[in-house]
Amino acid sequence: MDIKGNEIIFEDDFLLVINKKPNLLVIPTPKKEKYTLLSLVNEYLQPKRERAYPCHRLDRPTSGLIIFAKSIESQRKVMAQFREGKVEKRYLGIVQGRFKKKRFVLKGYVKPQRKSLKYAVSQINCIKSFKDFSILEIRPLTGRTNQIRIQLAEIGHPLIGERKYTLAKNWPIKFKRVCLHAYYLKFRHPYSKDILNLSCELPQDIRKFFEERRLGFVFK
Repeated sequence: MDIKGNEIIFEDDFLLVINKKPNLLVIPTPKKEKYTLLSLVNEYLQPKRERAYPCHRLDRPTSGLIIFAKSIESQRKVMAQFREGKVEKRYLGIVQGRFKKKRFVLKGYVKPQRKSLKYAVSQINCIKSFKDFSILEIRPLTGRTNQIRIQLAEIGHPLIGERKYTLAKNWPIKFKRVCLHAYYLKFRHPYSKDILNLSCELPQDIRKFFEERRLGFVFK
């Protein structure tokens, strides 16, 4: 089942986990946009007399898993896990250029636009490298705004489609959005205490990227 193209991955009386499609805001910005993932989820929940409370965020262009709580108390419990570093997050990203290292850690201070410096740590696993691009599994250990995008741009390997933190015209491969997908979450259910291991498929645009290059890449 999906909510206007946003697949429902998990739902019970306390939580709703959605595979967000690309280029959709999770919550309104100060511009007070009316069409967001939050508005769509609340529209879906309205007949059940339930309401959604986002537990974290993804950038507008980034696709993948988002957790919504169905009460403020559930939201508080899940957000506490994020703050304490108890939520495991995995992203698939495609970056410009050929990586030489297979595994490494990015550490340092990042400064998202209009925000102060924050210390950020990300684990990087290079799944496969080609002449002009590399496929990465990224595990952010901190939750700084845009940290993956900033860190990869700073080491000279921006995400394909990145326009905010690098000059896209200088790179050989073009993409209509930032090529980043949050495909896996592991966290503890706030009430049953069960460990939830949730994953989702690649979005259509990234699958098309692989198909056009006849990579035969199988995403797991």
